[in-house]
Amino acid sequence: MNRTDRLLALVLELRGRGWVRAEDLARTFEISVRTVYRDVLALSEAGVPVISVPGQGYRLMEGYFLPPLHFTPQEAVMLTLGADAVARAFDVEYAGAAAQAAKKLLAALPDERRADVERVREHLRVVPPGSGRKAETLRLLRGAVLDNRIVTFVYRKPGGGPDARQVYPLGLVHLYGVWLLVAFDPAQAAQRHFRLDRMEDARALPQTFTRDPEWRVEYRPEREERNVTVRLRFPAERARTVRERPHLFQTEEAHTPHGYEVTLRVRDTRAVLSWVLSWGGDAEVLEPEDLREQVWAEARRMLSRA
Repeated sequence: MNRTDRLLALVLELRGRGWVRAEDLARTFEISVRTVYRDVLALSEAGVPVISVPGQGYRLMEGYFLPPLHFTPQEAVMLTLGADAVARAFDVEYAGAAAQAAKKLLAALPDERRADVERVREHLRVVPPGSGRKAETLRLLRGAVLDNRIVTFVYRKPGGGPDARQVYPLGLVHLYGVWLLVAFDPAQAAQRHFRLDRMEDARALPQTFTRDPEWRVEYRPEREERNVTVRLRFPAERARTVRERPHLFQTEEAHTPHGYEVTLRVRDTRAVLSWVLSWGGDAEVLEPEDLREQVWAEARRMLSRA
């Protein structure tokens, strides 16, 4: 990043936050603290009202606005393609907002630049995988996340019965075509992830909760209590196909002299049984033994119905 681009990025960083320390800016832009001091001085000399307070850091004067931005064709293409992806992956309300945002962006471009962007978009499409989610559940949970409202729902794990949950919703994550609710579960005193397509009767309660500053919206399966290791082996020639359809809890993959091996970490083997069965005879269960027995049992049950 050259200095001109970095100065603009620095203004954007200060505009979107409160007080920011020089050390934090240095880490963000991978520069020295001394360079941050020089950049802030350059912004001040250029008329950007940067306020500096010892012990707190920097921030922009309230009410300061940047001049209109001029997007390059590449930037405009990425923004409009991103809007297309959101329009297909989110609920109706946000899909409409994404479509309108793309129209406004295109309308703001000069004629010749708009023509370049539309020509590129004719040859590029971003189509997210089917999410399998219920639009109304997604809309309800999005509102609960924004309003800090407690939610309840019935959760059904593979092979298990209904389980009533009451949680504090923190955020939503779209991963491998699946929507996940990131939430703090007070009954278990831990952060958990819930698939929307396994929820029933979701409701947002009138009660609200206070967010803990330490809570972070992220999908980190290694932090969950997934203590069961599942290892599968596939024929080497099927490796590409398996990579195209990974499991949500897959953690490792490797080519070995005996074939293509995949490792998953789960709480319960029932969570992976249907995925294993979907590969038919191509999937060999290396461990655990109880998953191998479940596969055999399902195979015998299917044969008994033939």
